[in-house]
Amino acid sequence: MKDEKLKLPEYTTIDKFLNLATNIFFSIQFEDNKTFFSPSVKAITGYTPEEILNFPNMLTSLIIDEDFKKVENFHDKIAANSSTEKVFEESFHITSKEGKKITLYEISQVIKNDKKNIDCIESVFINTDRLDNNSKNIKDEIQKLRKLNAAKDKFISIISHDLRAPFTSLLGFSEILLNEPDLPEKETREYLQYIYDASKTQLQLINYLLDWSKLQTGQIKIQPQRLNLRYLISTAVSILTGMAIRKGVQIETDVSGDFYVYVDERLINQVLTNLIGNSIKFTPTGEKIFISANKFKKGLIEVIIKDNGIGISENDQMKLFKIDEKFSLDGTEGEKGSGLGLALVKEIIEKHKGDIWFYSKLNEGTEFHFTLPEAITKVLIVENNIALAALITEAVRLALPEAEITECKNGYEAISFILKEPPTLVITEHQMPLMNGIQIVSAMQNKKNDINLPIIVISENFSKEDLSMYNKLGIKNILSVPFEQQKLIEIIKSFVFVPNKVYPKSYV
Repeated sequence: MKDEKLKLPEYTTIDKFLNLATNIFFSIQFEDNKTFFSPSVKAITGYTPEEILNFPNMLTSLIIDEDFKKVENFHDKIAANSSTEKVFEESFHITSKEGKKITLYEISQVIKNDKKNIDCIESVFINTDRLDNNSKNIKDEIQKLRKLNAAKDKFISIISHDLRAPFTSLLGFSEILLNEPDLPEKETREYLQYIYDASKTQLQLINYLLDWSKLQTGQIKIQPQRLNLRYLISTAVSILTGMAIRKGVQIETDVSGDFYVYVDERLINQVLTNLIGNSIKFTPTGEKIFISANKFKKGLIEVIIKDNGIGISENDQMKLFKIDEKFSLDGTEGEKGSGLGLALVKEIIEKHKGDIWFYSKLNEGTEFHFTLPEAITKVLIVENNIALAALITEAVRLALPEAEITECKNGYEAISFILKEPPTLVITEHQMPLMNGIQIVSAMQNKKNDINLPIIVISENFSKEDLSMYNKLGIKNILSVPFEQQKLIEIIKSFVFVPNKVYPKSYV
């Protein structure tokens, strides 16, 4: 009876296991033609066991025309029950409920009773398409690991050489200075300058190596926050102004003050100082460096650093960014480099879900392009009073026209939202059901203590104890209802935007 559901308690444990293995199902066909299919058949065919049992030829009804005769012969062979064969195997194709062609590998075993008659036929069906895909993925991963291992070996070889190489000279010059106190001053200063420069280069190499290694192993935790891009670039340029002045190189910037990025300030400062520093190093005296930024595509901002320096040959361009192809050029005035800076830059940018590329021509200059995630302004309003929530929302719209606004009715909803993705700003009511404002703020700070989350608290009544507690929690912006809408707008803007500063367009 095909429409009768067969209960087989002795197969329950097996079926639970196979139901988890979504590329396997099994069936049992008894002597009286009663048939059982494991529920895991649905994960592969799209049909439930009941649906398959109601087909005219059950699972055979799904076999494609080209394989039908092959499977029919296969089943005849099983039914003939050759005395020399107990296990039968065959591969064929079926059409799933979604119309997808699937390859099944069937392994069937004939079970006999004491009288040597067929008691039942047990069959296991394996979706080999999924196994093939998994096998390919495993092979791809193995190939990647082999390449990484080879790169690691080459990298260790390069680093071992670079870490040892300078010490012969360093020790040699140091020994001369220690043993020959009557050296001419010019010669002494020359040796000391070499020791200083070589030591500085080695320290930079070690720092880059450590940072790169920590990023690879996750020891450096990226702590992104909303930052003004023009401020970041201005800070990096100011660090390198002395270097640019000494070389007579001018840096010009053209970056809108409206660009905000969601990045780790320390790490992106490393990216900018490295790339701008390289441009200064490879730019001749009297030339200029140009830094600009534009919208790249939705959610990304592109930064461009362009110089008119010595450029990079086509052969050497392939070596950039590769940790196992350490490449270093001397600057126009003999400045040394570690050769690992660009590998670290690439790692940092990719950790921020960005990308980096460059264009260069020998003796004509180089321009580096990289993308950073744009900071999307997200405001969370925690307020159960509909009228007050509407008033706060309107103030946010006036202050931040492009902001994404989310409203929560209580603190539990707010905390769940923050855990998924921290907003730019939180505006919360103090007197809330379930959790009051103090409890909400405390919970927010405990859950997300690795970020500085701006919070504004609003209420009709604050006790002295409330104000004292908010002060201890670091909440300075507290508004009593009723409040002036313009006051709230000003507070919102002060949190979201860096205060207006004058960023010069050029540095000499």
